[in-house]
Amino acid sequence: MTPINLNQQIEEWLHSRATTFQADNRPFITLSYAQSWDGSITTRSGEVINFSGEQAMSLTHQLRSLHDGILVGIGTVLSDDPQLTVRQWTGLNPQPIVLDSQLRTPKSARICHHPDKQCWILTIKPVSASLGEQVDILPMQGTDVDPQRVPLVAAMSLLRERGIKTLMVEGGATVITAFLKARLADALVLTVAPRLVGGYKAVGSLQSERCDDQLRIDPLHCASAGKDLIVWGDLQYDMADEENEENGENGVDQ
Repeated sequence: MTPINLNQQIEEWLHSRATTFQADNRPFITLSYAQSWDGSITTRSGEVINFSGEQAMSLTHQLRSLHDGILVGIGTVLSDDPQLTVRQWTGLNPQPIVLDSQLRTPKSARICHHPDKQCWILTIKPVSASLGEQVDILPMQGTDVDPQRVPLVAAMSLLRERGIKTLMVEGGATVITAFLKARLADALVLTVAPRLVGGYKAVGSLQSERCDDQLRIDPLHCASAGKDLIVWGDLQYDMADEENEENGENGVDQ
């Protein structure tokens, strides 16, 4: 039997996880990003560093094609100006989504000029100005909405109502940390580059009132992609911490 390659392994694993996902009030959520060996994603907040080699970048674009939607925070839009399209793989573009609590997305952002989809912007700011026909602004409303933060649980419920069954979250650090603290991420695909940067980390503090908050990656898989290491697996949370997700206390103030 011919062994399957890395791309096939991850695609089959991801398909298996997504099809057995039980919740119907939010999408199945995959965190995927690249970092240095010491956990840095950049030298400082707002600066762009491309860690991924050619094979790892191809895998990232494959992952995009396997999800209904792809989400980043406004910080990533302002610093990276990403397209969030599938270019280095054959597949459909996912629905682009931005967490932008104060509607700071500029009209000139490439995500506002997507080749085939309207960009969805999740915000808590009342819509006062249009960003163009290719942008759909989704204000999060309600008396319990924090005036500074997009409530993640409610936002994910809205995305599910709009047909997003699988969601890929690419960053940045504030968004990655918020999804982990809210216990909303289900799977992780991490590219680790053979560099030591000593810079800005992808994951901030995950501690809450309890000092025993932890999460595990189990089962854990790894393989090389060129010079990079690809690590992937299921995110497992302590049962006692599930109340974080149920209460919806965490949001993103981007």
